[in-house]
Amino acid sequence: MPRFSANLGFLFTEAPFLDRFQAAAAAGFRYVEFKSPYDYDLREIRQRLDACGLEAVLINMPDGDWDAGDRGLAADPARRDEFRLGVSRALEAAAALNVQRVNCLTGNAPAGAEKARIEDNLAENLSYAAGEMAKDKRLLMVEPLNGKDNPAFYLNDATKAADFLRRLGCGNVYLQYDVYHEAQMERDLLGELRACAPLLGHVQIADWPGRHEPGTGSVDFRAWFAALAELGYDGFVGMEYIPAAGTTASLRWLTDFGFDLRSPAGAAPLTP
Repeated sequence: MPRFSANLGFLFTEAPFLDRFQAAAAAGFRYVEFKSPYDYDLREIRQRLDACGLEAVLINMPDGDWDAGDRGLAADPARRDEFRLGVSRALEAAAALNVQRVNCLTGNAPAGAEKARIEDNLAENLSYAAGEMAKDKRLLMVEPLNGKDNPAFYLNDATKAADFLRRLGCGNVYLQYDVYHEAQMERDLLGELRACAPLLGHVQIADWPGRHEPGTGSVDFRAWFAALAELGYDGFVGMEYIPAAGTTASLRWLTDFGFDLRSPAGAAPLTP
């Protein structure tokens, strides 16, 4: 069975953030993920994790001012210092929360910048982040966001992102594959999943359209989960969807698909 992770930025939002850990544990989750721990006391988050018997499996690097349109900093040559400070902050949070995977959103392409300059800067930034994380045996994820919801986002295609990471050649850098973002771009989800399989480090799911739980849209998740199992993927599957009618009700899809959060997982984690 996949090792499902509750994304606490999307699930259990009926409660304040720090109360979502207990709600996730009560629902049967053993793993959680969340984009930004930086607005909270890391010691308090760790206490909540420990008290609830949960493991945090993914956080994001600082991604700038989200409300102002930032979607990460790595692609912008003018924000290199800010990006590297974010690497340090992310490593501090990962150590405090015992998180192995740190996700990097590459960010928007700066207006007027040449593609070669953006790619050179992105490669330097990701190599730097990978090197810093390797010192602590942590893994760097790189996530493409779709170009319809995020028109200026630089790496908006999982296949192209995977090609970029292959050229980068860092042993602890993986692709974070989000079904919703790829479906929004009308990709061949099964073909793309297979093509990217050697680089998969984390996957996230939501149906399309609507970004709700599996079974509410057009994605054939039965075929998708079968392909994931066939590929031998041993990472986590993050539930990063907007519940159509409340979190608890949304979890019924697991039973419909034959999954049980409380059954043993048994898959081995990735190693750098």
